Amino acid sequence: MAIDIKNILQLVQTKIAAVDANTSTEDIGYLLNLAKRVDGSMVRSYDSDGLLPDAASTTERLAYITSTGIMRFNNGQWDAPDEEVYPVVVLANPFGGTISGYTSGGSSSSNVIDKFPFASDGNATDVGDLTVARQNMAGQSSDTFGYTSGGTAAPSSPNTIDKVSFTSDGNATDVGDLTVARGAYVTPAGQSSETFGYTSGGSSLDVIDKFAFTSDGNATDVGNLSTSRGNLSGQSSPEYGNGYTAGGNNPVVDTIDKFPFAADGNATDVANLTLPRYIVSGQSSSTHGYASGGYFAPTQRDVVDKFSFASDADATDVGNLSIAKYDTAGQSSTTFGYVSGGNPAPTGQIEKFSFTSDGNTTSVGNLSTVRSAPTGQQV
Repeated sequence: MAIDIKNILQLVQTKIAAVDANTSTEDIGYLLNLAKRVDGSMVRSYDSDGLLPDAASTTERLAYITSTGIMRFNNGQWDAPDEEVYPVVVLANPFGGTISGYTSGGSSSSNVIDKFPFASDGNATDVGDLTVARQNMAGQSSDTFGYTSGGTAAPSSPNTIDKVSFTSDGNATDVGDLTVARGAYVTPAGQSSETFGYTSGGSSLDVIDKFAFTSDGNATDVGNLSTSRGNLSGQSSPEYGNGYTAGGNNPVVDTIDKFPFAADGNATDVANLTLPRYIVSGQSSSTHGYASGGYFAPTQRDVVDKFSFASDADATDVGNLSIAKYDTAGQSSTTFGYVSGGNPAPTGQIEKFSFTSDGNTTSVGNLSTVRSAPTGQQV
């Protein structure tokens, strides 16, 4: 007999709405784990208690604190069950999406936001515009919004953080600023925890900026990369609680850096790519980070590297792009990594590779316009 997932979701939602001070600790633990597994949007995760929304004005009933492993329920105030500290094992929302990939901006100073489906191969459609037409940006993704930070809008490098809704097509809005403008044709990397977006490096910087997904506002400087560099790729592992940067130049490196999401701090050099290169795109599965394509003068690269989130170890070459290229955007579904746009000769190609088995990419569609140096998001 087929199981109707909608009925399960409705049942879980009903049970969550009924949580109160009389609900047992055990039942709340079961609900929290079930909700996170079947639909991560039903229970939000927060990095600390101080980031919880106002209990009196929110409709949220349950929350999970990732830094402490503590669950909270809304009883007019954010309480732990029976006023006890009760840790539970909860799977973090995976970084990858299940619905759509987005490709934002790009050359020559494009403001286009494209969307393409994950469920079936096909072309992208133009669904909105950035507030500032630009290229060489970082991309971040929450459960409900895509973010585009920094970039190059000749002759300037805006520090803009744009936000676009995943639930309805439309233009982006300017919701904050980075601590320092970065771009100048030197791309920063983007990472995403469950509650924060990160913008790392760019324009010969080592700065790691962080901005909140739960409220609009400016970024704060929370750490530094192991070396100053730009044109690097970003990977994210909410499950393991870390952000990564791979590759980059100033000079050209093969470095893979890792920094924690739970506490602000500097990145550490934990591994190496198979080849030094820059202008690389990043993708993330639930277990591995990927670095695709890139450039190391005078040669563009077609290599797809993979490295483990579970252990600090060097990357391995697991496949090839359809052609050697750089300046691409990276997107991640839960099962595939995507590479869109890029150089040489700005292209509109969208290609994908499997997370479940190593191998080469296949071409699955085209962007609405050809362009290089865009950034990617997913939902």
